[in-house]
Amino acid sequence: MIFGTEKSLHDGSSSESLRSIVNTMMKCEDDLLDIKFDDLDLMRVVVYNAVDVENVVKKYSSYLKNTIDLLVCDEYAQLGAPNEVIDKIFDMICKAWAVPNCKLGYVLCNTLRDSGGLELLMNNCMSSDQSLQFSSARLLEQCLTTENREYVLDKGVEKVVNVVCEYKTQISSVDKLNVSAGILENLFKHTEIMCSDVIKLGGLDVLLYKGRNQDTETLKHCASALANLSLYGGPESQDKMIKPIVVLVTNKEDEVAAKNSRSPDPINPFVTTHTPTEFDESNMAPHSLGQSQKWLERLVPVLSSTREEACNLAAFHFCMEAGIKKQLGMTSVFKAINVIEPLKEVTRSGNTLASKLAAKTLKLIGEEVPHRNNQEKVPLWSVDDVHEWAKRIDFFEFAEYFSANLVDGDILLHINEDNLKYDIGMQNGLQRKRFMRELDNLKQSADYSSKDSTGLHSFLKSIDPMFDYSVYTYPMLNAGINMNTIRSLTADQLLNDCKITNTIHHPVILNAIKGMKLRESSSDKKTTDVFISYRRSNGSELASLIKVYLEIRGYQVFIDVLKLENGHFGNNLVNHLKQAKNFVLVLTQNSLDRCVGDNECNDWIHKEIVTAMQNQLNIIPIVVDDFTWPEMLPEDMRNLQTYDVVQWSHDIQDMCIDSIETAMHGDSSAVQEGTSDGLSSDLLTEVMAIPRSRVAPENRGPTIYG
Repeated sequence: MIFGTEKSLHDGSSSESLRSIVNTMMKCEDDLLDIKFDDLDLMRVVVYNAVDVENVVKKYSSYLKNTIDLLVCDEYAQLGAPNEVIDKIFDMICKAWAVPNCKLGYVLCNTLRDSGGLELLMNNCMSSDQSLQFSSARLLEQCLTTENREYVLDKGVEKVVNVVCEYKTQISSVDKLNVSAGILENLFKHTEIMCSDVIKLGGLDVLLYKGRNQDTETLKHCASALANLSLYGGPESQDKMIKPIVVLVTNKEDEVAAKNSRSPDPINPFVTTHTPTEFDESNMAPHSLGQSQKWLERLVPVLSSTREEACNLAAFHFCMEAGIKKQLGMTSVFKAINVIEPLKEVTRSGNTLASKLAAKTLKLIGEEVPHRNNQEKVPLWSVDDVHEWAKRIDFFEFAEYFSANLVDGDILLHINEDNLKYDIGMQNGLQRKRFMRELDNLKQSADYSSKDSTGLHSFLKSIDPMFDYSVYTYPMLNAGINMNTIRSLTADQLLNDCKITNTIHHPVILNAIKGMKLRESSSDKKTTDVFISYRRSNGSELASLIKVYLEIRGYQVFIDVLKLENGHFGNNLVNHLKQAKNFVLVLTQNSLDRCVGDNECNDWIHKEIVTAMQNQLNIIPIVVDDFTWPEMLPEDMRNLQTYDVVQWSHDIQDMCIDSIETAMHGDSSAVQEGTSDGLSSDLLTEVMAIPRSRVAPENRGPTIYG
């Protein structure tokens, strides 16, 4: 409730003011149409005491009862036309609901029912008098509390649904559309019997028809009605709710026609403004087990619909059910209905809303979520990708403008506030600020590997934890700046060539470059030859073996043999890493799997790899036979796949160490000097010719064999 400006009624003046209004209006009760409800307006903006509240409740209960008595007895002639009297009651009920805590609204709704007013309104819904019918339906919508819904069900819900069906096609009257949709929203928020009866009387058909309307308020009622039907309707009614949408899948002609329609749907606005968890919690009370396996199985084909809102609704329901089934330990039902693969297909689709819901469903039921390879490669985005992203960040109304202006990923990364205002038509300044914030977030998480393989994005990201300078990655790349050319960068170039207008950021970036050059100049002072990184679960034996071999050959090797829970040890580990010249990374089976999705760099292997890259260590990956590269590594370590790797074989350990030593020195002489078993050059050539296919997937880097 909106209280407005609060003022206590416990002080004398305010309390006397309210009592004066109440007493004056009680004296005017005979002149019902002249009452202005000033006391109700006053109660919205002041804090009132219990005595005053009771006086107002009694007054308006009496007013309502007397008015209903006159209407029921056809003695309203002196008051005016019946629809005018009902409109006056409507104004009173609306103002009563606006009074904080809603007590007055509930009391008046009960009084309306007990005095025969609710039955009168229901009968008027069958009236041929259009004005009386509309006034009655409008008041009825405001009075459908739980008790009154039960009364309607008992006394004849068909009378109420009659007016809903009559208003189905009256698209020229937005008020009638809103009233009928609002009635359905309330009727579906009751029991399974009520929902079933309303559907049989044609209420669901009306609801789906109204979804074609352009009016926002009508769409809101429709979306809420669908949600209520989902929560209160029970399996039978919910099955009937899904059937019209399933038809869209089986009847391709209807689906194409619906897809080509420009009319908005009632589903997307609801799905985008609510989370499934809102409803899986509330669903637990009336339906403790959620939906049945049979009902969910009927919903599976909808995930394949090319109509966006149908797919969104299905994904929303599966996500809601996943929350319920997870709490009950019943997630096996999703495998039983063979929905896992359809959900994975949705995550790979261009429908970003359904994709997010499907991904959340898979997580809830413990299934792996597929990675979308193009999800973060913003520079390569098409116009359609930008359109979907605009909808994903809740800029639905501007998505079409981006498409009309052929904005692709490259243009999106160049957009500024002036473009938004004058080219896209985003006139609201706060809206532009919110869009630019979302765009900055996108720039920070984007994958720029298609434009730069030198690691500029990672360098900018490491400058300052308080501000992510990686937002400047794309303008710097377009100005020809990368990690190979950055050392000579000047403040003038940052401003004029890179278009970085925030001059406070210039010295920060230049100081970071200066620090990088100092670290490079001091690299000869590093005290450790080799830092070995490995996954403890299955890589410790090989890492220890490599350490022994290298130490025998006279190298200073660091390998952590302590647990990583100690925070101080973690800092020391990073310091040891920065002091090393070479970074040997042991890649055993699944050793990089924890890095996938680790956007905060919490995994230690991830942290060590990124630190090695940022400090420009000589990185030497060691690959065992059963290692495979994950589909999508984090952007800050994705270049790891481009490095030359050494294939480890226990049968030729010495020669593998030779290869590591060669990689450390960057030439072939070390192999000759370090060979300890006197193998001939012919045998060395033969071993190096081992087929590459036995090592790793197609997208890994070149391989060096010992």
